[in-house]
Amino acid sequence: MTASDQNAAADRVELLAPAGSFEALESAVRFGADAVYLGGPFLQLRAGSAGFSMQDVEKAALYAHAHGVKLYVAANSFVYPEELSKIANYAAQLKAIGVDAMIVSDLGAIRAVKRACPGMEVHVSTQANCMNHESARIYYELGAKRVVLARETSIAQIRQIRENIPDELELEAFVHGAMCMAYSGRCMLSAYLTGRSANRGGCAQSCRWKFALTEEKRPGEYFPIEEDPDGDTLLSSYDLNALPVLDEILSAGVTSLKIEGRMKTAYYVAGAVGAYRRYLDGADKADCLKELDAISHRPYSTGFYLGEIKDSIHAPAGYFKDCDYVGRVLSRQGDRISVQLKNKLVCGQIVEALVPRRAAVRFIAQAIKDAGGEDIAEARVPDSVFSMRAPEGVGAGDFLRIRHEENDG
Repeated sequence: MTASDQNAAADRVELLAPAGSFEALESAVRFGADAVYLGGPFLQLRAGSAGFSMQDVEKAALYAHAHGVKLYVAANSFVYPEELSKIANYAAQLKAIGVDAMIVSDLGAIRAVKRACPGMEVHVSTQANCMNHESARIYYELGAKRVVLARETSIAQIRQIRENIPDELELEAFVHGAMCMAYSGRCMLSAYLTGRSANRGGCAQSCRWKFALTEEKRPGEYFPIEEDPDGDTLLSSYDLNALPVLDEILSAGVTSLKIEGRMKTAYYVAGAVGAYRRYLDGADKADCLKELDAISHRPYSTGFYLGEIKDSIHAPAGYFKDCDYVGRVLSRQGDRISVQLKNKLVCGQIVEALVPRRAAVRFIAQAIKDAGGEDIAEARVPDSVFSMRAPEGVGAGDFLRIRHEENDG
């Protein structure tokens, strides 16, 4: 894709970012998201730690709209009978505080929302497993504005769906982040092993656990499935990175590119959103892929976009990253920045500042001072605030990191 083609794509496609905290929301907006999705206090699938109260949803809507960004609220859990009237009331409340759309998976819930609040835009969640144009048409007839395609859909299938649905029906697809080993997230493993249903927001991520074999007559003896003393994560899938095939996804008719990660940090959101934003704005693909390698991730694959996954499950335990996160810039005064520290920084190390819509700014850490203004050789206390010199263009809301290859040893 040429730079002009990329700019044209940026004009017509939406980059949709996750937010599990207000800090992540701010990062998503600052680093180029066109829309942000989050979970409210009811029926969202990140019930454990990434839900916003109604007051915070309203605050998020005001912040997003002030920056020209839309806000969507996920209410895509499986719905019980007694919850249908509640979701209808919930829709009306969300509409009243300025939410632009609800992400819903249950057929009954979609109907309840549209009956109670016809003006609320509905997006059909990937949990609904929509993989064909007839299903998409049914959702459209129920009043849906958008369908979030099943994660198992290939580019060829997306093109076929697009050609056989009304022009007004939008298609959204996940392009980055963690993937579930179950079909579009419909998993019973967590419920079976822990009593926490993934389909009701309580997933314990049991697929990421390490598993080993036991033999009937040898209780307590554990045998690794492969010759690996740490066990084997045989159900853990690779992370999705669709940037290598993003041009093809766009040409197939997708109008919203969705990044997964409501459990992720503001730094992760900034890195992922920033890489896709820069590519859509015309940056070199290799540079943007390098940015995606900088943030914490499991091994990457392009998922099902090119067909069935053959070699992208069985991800090793743990994460990969080319950079270590140092901290977030709080403010700038003169030639110095104040930073809230997360990981140690030593004078003389090469630092990169992750900044919106352009390549990272590189400089050498020097003239580090603690909060009292005393010179220090290194900043090392987590959550403490320190200051240092930084070049022009680095300021509040940026993130500092160091590359392993340049600073190891």
